[in-house]
Amino acid sequence: MDTMTDGDPRALLRQLLTIRAEISAEATTQLEAWQPNILRTEFLPSALNLAHYLALRRRDLREVQLALMPLGLSSLGRCESHVLPNLDAVIAALSRAAGEIEPRPYPTSAQFFAGQAALGAAAEELLGPPPGGRTVRIMATLPAEAAADPAYLHRLLLAGANVVRINCAHDDEATWRAMVANTRAAAKKLGRTCPVYVDIAGPKLRVDDVRASGHHIDRGPRVRVGDRVLLGDSDVELSKGFKIALCSSIPQLVSRVRVGARVSIDDGKAEARIVDVHHGALVIEFFQAPAKGLRMRAMRGLNFPDSELGLPTITDKDKNDLAFIAAEGDMVGYSFVNTPDDVAQLQAEIERHPRAAREPLAIVLKIETLSAVRNLPALIVAAASRDPVGVMIARGDLAVNIGYRRLAEIQEEILWLCESAHIPVIWATQVLERLVREGQSSRGEFTDAAMAERAECVMLNKGPYLAEATVALADVLGRMEGHQTKKTSRLRPLHAWDTSTVTSSAGLTTAR
Repeated sequence: MDTMTDGDPRALLRQLLTIRAEISAEATTQLEAWQPNILRTEFLPSALNLAHYLALRRRDLREVQLALMPLGLSSLGRCESHVLPNLDAVIAALSRAAGEIEPRPYPTSAQFFAGQAALGAAAEELLGPPPGGRTVRIMATLPAEAAADPAYLHRLLLAGANVVRINCAHDDEATWRAMVANTRAAAKKLGRTCPVYVDIAGPKLRVDDVRASGHHIDRGPRVRVGDRVLLGDSDVELSKGFKIALCSSIPQLVSRVRVGARVSIDDGKAEARIVDVHHGALVIEFFQAPAKGLRMRAMRGLNFPDSELGLPTITDKDKNDLAFIAAEGDMVGYSFVNTPDDVAQLQAEIERHPRAAREPLAIVLKIETLSAVRNLPALIVAAASRDPVGVMIARGDLAVNIGYRRLAEIQEEILWLCESAHIPVIWATQVLERLVREGQSSRGEFTDAAMAERAECVMLNKGPYLAEATVALADVLGRMEGHQTKKTSRLRPLHAWDTSTVTSSAGLTTAR
């Protein structure tokens, strides 16, 4: 370790002062570029902190962190919501350790925790007030049953749901309206608020039809590793040497992809590579599939993780659905958003549907592609400059598009970046999925649910045991909040090994 990071308070002080000056200058330049388009002045402090965080994270601070630790000072690893106050607190402590005659001032508590307060206020604006016993909200995806049975929403809210989700890719407008009406009625009866989140479907790519020979077409033919299959538009026909043809409505598909690019089917359950073009259709060869094969059926999802298809992010269906969302919803989920221009297009569509005296329609950016990850700071600024904003880590499509091995790393980085911009995060896709669908769960699922506590909201998909899963998730989140807030460990008393306390049948205390 060099002399700048060997624990000498004076050397460390000089280094931290240099870092502070540099990131302040870089952030000022960045904010000047953003500011002309920021109409919500309340977002300006958050935009500045985001700029500070981006500047800070361009640097390798690992040696500085190690040098600070033996001095009992912050390692800078929890500065997301308050970059400059965190640096200023460390600098103030170092100035005293270095023996400066006029030590530098500490930030006030209000200054130090202002970012955390801003994030809390943004979460409350988007998701409603925090429920008793926990601050992380639970978003529940509504099935069609929620439209037909008013008591369904009452049970779901009692179980612990705080936000409901409607997916415009399913059901119809009459069903959605009944879902909203039942939600509002149940919330009013219980004396609560329950925001309504509505997803536009976006350009979700799917298999529209399966053509096969020599297979039970009603059940769907299976594909296995090594199989070659045709993939084309609605005119694709079976040809000699191919037993399966998959039809999709993607326009001009062949011209949008290249040989060697990957194709993922059904959220990554099977993967293939484009190996050739045959009579205007792609020839794809499977290199990954379940041992028993994957049945090919209509409505299986398609992803092209290596390809930029150039499809519109807002479809004609989405434009029609936005009239309902603007009238009835509290926030809109933006599927497959990639660029600031996409955000501007959605904002323009929303403006076509006035909301009378109600609050503005909030936008939730669903991060599902590599482009969205790379553009996330610009997406946040574009959206939050005009509207209340949240970010959803849509882990299903995101995992397919960036690779499962990178998902854990990228979801952490999204959490950090959003915290620096004081933007609430919704942790989504397959949380307690087996419990929701089958009434049973696994150790891994509960560990995943515990990790979700660092977001402001956790989403559950629909299923027969949604209420039971909501109760279980509320319990896990409440327990974990006693130990962890974002990246900060909370040192609540531990009683698991205290034999003087009353224990459960499993031998562990149940007190929080």
